Amino acid sequence: MGCCSSAESKRDWKPLEDRCCTDIPWLIIFTVFCIGMGCVCGFTIITGAASRLISGYDSYGNTCGQKNTQIEGIELSGRDETDNRFVFFLDPCNIDFINRKIKSLALCVSKCPDAELKTYSDLKKFALTNGSHLCSYDISPTRYPNHPERFSKCPKLPVPPSKSVPVLHRCVPVDVGCYAELAQAFVTFVNDNNVLHRVIAGVLASKEIIMGLCLLALVLSLILMVVIRYISTVLVWIMTALVVLGSIGGVAVLWWLYVDHRNALNEKTVSVFGKEVTSDNVQALLVYAIIATVFTVIILLLMFFLRKRVALTIALFHVAGKVFIHLPLLVLQPFWTFLSLMLFWVYWIAVLLFLGVAGTPMKNNVTNLVEYNMKGPLEFTVWYHAVGLIWISEFILAFQQMTIAGSVVTYYFTRNKSQLSFTPILTSMLRVIRYHLGTIAKGSFIITLVKIPRLILTYIHSQLKGKENACARCMLKACVCCLWCLEKCLAYLNQNAYTATAINSTNFCTSARDAFIILVENALRVAAINTVGDFVLFLGKVLVVSVTAFVGMLALNYQRDYTVWVLPLLIVCLFAFLVAHCFLSVFEIVVDVLFLCFAVDHKYNDGSPGREYFMDKALMEFVENSKKSGRYKPGEGAGREMKSMTHGGTLA
Repeated sequence: MGCCSSAESKRDWKPLEDRCCTDIPWLIIFTVFCIGMGCVCGFTIITGAASRLISGYDSYGNTCGQKNTQIEGIELSGRDETDNRFVFFLDPCNIDFINRKIKSLALCVSKCPDAELKTYSDLKKFALTNGSHLCSYDISPTRYPNHPERFSKCPKLPVPPSKSVPVLHRCVPVDVGCYAELAQAFVTFVNDNNVLHRVIAGVLASKEIIMGLCLLALVLSLILMVVIRYISTVLVWIMTALVVLGSIGGVAVLWWLYVDHRNALNEKTVSVFGKEVTSDNVQALLVYAIIATVFTVIILLLMFFLRKRVALTIALFHVAGKVFIHLPLLVLQPFWTFLSLMLFWVYWIAVLLFLGVAGTPMKNNVTNLVEYNMKGPLEFTVWYHAVGLIWISEFILAFQQMTIAGSVVTYYFTRNKSQLSFTPILTSMLRVIRYHLGTIAKGSFIITLVKIPRLILTYIHSQLKGKENACARCMLKACVCCLWCLEKCLAYLNQNAYTATAINSTNFCTSARDAFIILVENALRVAAINTVGDFVLFLGKVLVVSVTAFVGMLALNYQRDYTVWVLPLLIVCLFAFLVAHCFLSVFEIVVDVLFLCFAVDHKYNDGSPGREYFMDKALMEFVENSKKSGRYKPGEGAGREMKSMTHGGTLA
């Protein structure tokens, strides 16, 4: 593939030069793991599990629609079911929700009953007419009405009409009233069947409006990504005002309540019991007021010292808006990632279902029916498959992050933007595939190592709810919380490591270390960007949802027949938030990549001849203002040189 050795002796930051394959051993490990995932799928196909799930199988181990082999100890196994292509359940409404299966005898039949069968004579007539035997194989159709075991080996009367599912070949009752308990529970939960009907009717009648509003949310998110650089200053000032007024107002209210309760206590107008309560309230309010005052002072001091660094966040937002103008296809990254995840998840769920019916057929001594169980090493295939879900999903997300990082790095370190390639995103994607798949495999595996124990502890906590003592519950929650925080920190470091790899073509550990050093050296700037920037993006999401909801209310207001707006508006607002979150998450990644590029540029260059900045004019103005205020020292570059990826041109 034209790769050089992944061992690195250089440490200077040289943007997009000397591309090398990184973390080749991890690429090999990930490839072997993916081959293992394929082997799990192949195992289910070879052993017939996939065929059993798709074609269906009866309770005696016979796969419908094919000739079967005899299973030891099962008398009715090994039947030729070539003509019986559908699975029929004697009692389809008997559902075991805990084990997620139908507790009913299943048979292979040639035709699903298309009309209600009320008596055993009707079962006999249907079997003789259509050749579809709805009772157990060991009962002749002529003996259906009088057989002594007809109550256990024949379907529960009346047999509801059913039709087959196109792919899975199961006979499913046509009348949903079969599931009376579920319907009754649902109606009880809603508490008003008429309201339910009106809500559903409103959704169906307003589907055009819902689709239009979803499209509006999509357009608003796209526009916001471009114009947010112009309104970021206003949003920052709004946030600052809200924080200052909210903090001071909260402290003032606490101190006022403390004084008011203390005066009431001194007036001696309350009873003895009320005096004790008031005294406790006075002490509590005093503690709360002191804590809130200290917290407010700390917040105000931080805002005072970070006020000038907020300008960097605004400048980065401004440049990020330019990035999307030059690289408009970046907005499509969430679509490709979502599509990739959906395809993988569909494959994963299909293989998981195959594994559910894989294994060796075993006779259940209680029911005398066949069950498929995996024993020995095969039991671990489900866990292997579960790890694959997390690792490959994280790999797909990491691929998106590095693709975006590579595109933004190319944009930043190209002096003349007109010299950008026609397809910088495709170029970045191909560069990741050629050189850096091992790096994102390693980074995604680290996240997987943290996520697996967190999910296991979360599952244990849900299973033991109400059974464990308070101490154990507290410890479990603390462990889950710590692992969640660790996962978020590692995810942030991973993202910056991918950016460093996109710049320097170094392996994951080297990139993570170099990025960590840069972030530590700019800790206050990182804090300002992560607090102010995240809040601005949150306000952007709120703006998209609010505008969409407002337009939705106006649109639905002209449809006077829709008396219930709750569900249509809820659907629209949820979709609007998800769309805004996807797009603004890409914007957030772009801002983080730009910051690391800026920090590297700021550290190694000083604007002098031979060490010119790569940064945009907005960031240049920030640096110039920093020089005037004395917060920038010309010696920070340490005399190290950064070579331009594209020579010549002017600063954008």
